[in-house]
Amino acid sequence: MAAIVEGPTPKYECLLFDLDDTLYPLSAGINLACRKNIQDYMRDHLQIEESQIAETCLKLYREYGSTMAGLKALGYEFDNDEFHANVHGRLPYDNLRPDPVLRTLLLSIPRRKIIFTNSDKVHAEEVLGRLGLQDCFEGVICFETLNPPPAMPEDPMALSGEPSSDVDDLYGSDGRPKSPILCKPTIESMEAAIRIANVNPNKTIFFNDSIRDIASGKAAGFYTVIVGRSTLVPGADHALESIHNIKEALPRYGKSTTGQNLMLFLLLLR
Repeated sequence: MAAIVEGPTPKYECLLFDLDDTLYPLSAGINLACRKNIQDYMRDHLQIEESQIAETCLKLYREYGSTMAGLKALGYEFDNDEFHANVHGRLPYDNLRPDPVLRTLLLSIPRRKIIFTNSDKVHAEEVLGRLGLQDCFEGVICFETLNPPPAMPEDPMALSGEPSSDVDDLYGSDGRPKSPILCKPTIESMEAAIRIANVNPNKTIFFNDSIRDIASGKAAGFYTVIVGRSTLVPGADHALESIHNIKEALPRYGKSTTGQNLMLFLLLLR
């Protein structure tokens, strides 16, 4: 009997994908509508002065990774599910269409494929369903995954203790209030995703449209691919104008349009 010779173990074992503006283009208008809904929520539910909303929304997004995380850091109290229902419940999902091209590409790649998004589970399921990609991924790391409800004490009468007076527990090293929300682009969120998905970051390719997420992903050890751009950004190892060009980052499964990139990625995938 002839001996079975196994090929070399591929370098990359998992593909980790952002969801919004990565698996579909920014032109779908979901991002813009989401921003408007967040600002409406800030006005109607949190009674923030309308003249300050746009600036505050952008500032918190830049400082905390999401406006929601920033609002929580500033002490605003609101129900997470209610927030998500208001922000995502009125999005123009009809702008998203099934994407058979991307579906075929994803299913042709024999690697673990996982979604990693700051959005809530309902939104992630809606988007994947609209795109016809819901069965292309092993799982979804989303808001609820990163921010599970606190465990109830075994003794319901047990006291939780006094609030922490340790400044380090309340403020980050930059002096800003810490947020109780864990989300990208923090390095802690990247580490949580690595732990939850049980992946080796050095064997994982991270696809994302956010420059900040790419930088954090690189710091966490991922091989990074910026989506929606033709040029590299800080921390990016490769750039794709569209997720439909994923074969350029995985030339083992398709012909790259650039010979130099083809040779580079063939070496990486050995």
